[in-house]
Amino acid sequence: MARAIIADDHPLFRAALKQALLETLEAPILEVASFDQLLEAIEQQPQVELVLLDLTMPGNRGLTGLTSLRSRYPDILVVIVSANEQLQTIRQAMAFGASAYIPKSMPLVELQQAVHTVLAGDIWLPEHLRDAVEAEASEQHVDFAQRLEQLTPQQFRVLECLADGLLNKQIAFELNVQETTIKQHVSAILRKLNVINRTQAGILFKQMLNASEFSDVSDV
Repeated sequence: MARAIIADDHPLFRAALKQALLETLEAPILEVASFDQLLEAIEQQPQVELVLLDLTMPGNRGLTGLTSLRSRYPDILVVIVSANEQLQTIRQAMAFGASAYIPKSMPLVELQQAVHTVLAGDIWLPEHLRDAVEAEASEQHVDFAQRLEQLTPQQFRVLECLADGLLNKQIAFELNVQETTIKQHVSAILRKLNVINRTQAGILFKQMLNASEFSDVSDV
């Protein structure tokens, strides 16, 4: 009965994280190397309460994996573990519902402290980043994150397709549903996100992706 899942496509780093967390969690820890594997593992282990998520693993487009998890499994705590230390990305991740943001450059002992803090119900950020992140957190980001969490998993997938510029007919083909169903989803998405058209919805979603892009940062 796993309590946590480490989602990262680098096996050596997963092994180091797992070793650091075993003493903290005192429960089995699963490892996955892609976002699809993560979703499968959660379905098979519904008692999981914590996910350590890499931003650049296969199947995860920046912060979309985080928002997808928050939409599908709001009770699961998500901790971002990433090589990206850009303040904008960290602010966005916290606004979109991450319980902690841990740079991969941090000592593993601090990761243990972060997990302790998160499981106790608090938010964790590195001390040297906390003030800067909290000082410039955008109310707009928080509002958009809260609205994204209202989307169903299927609506979230439709929103991703809208952001990619697909038409209703194309989205229906991609998701193997009727076009009328897509029209209903689009209407619900616009209402929940409080936007006036599909273009605006796609732009807001693209802005979220752009905030999580890496400039001159290589994940390890």
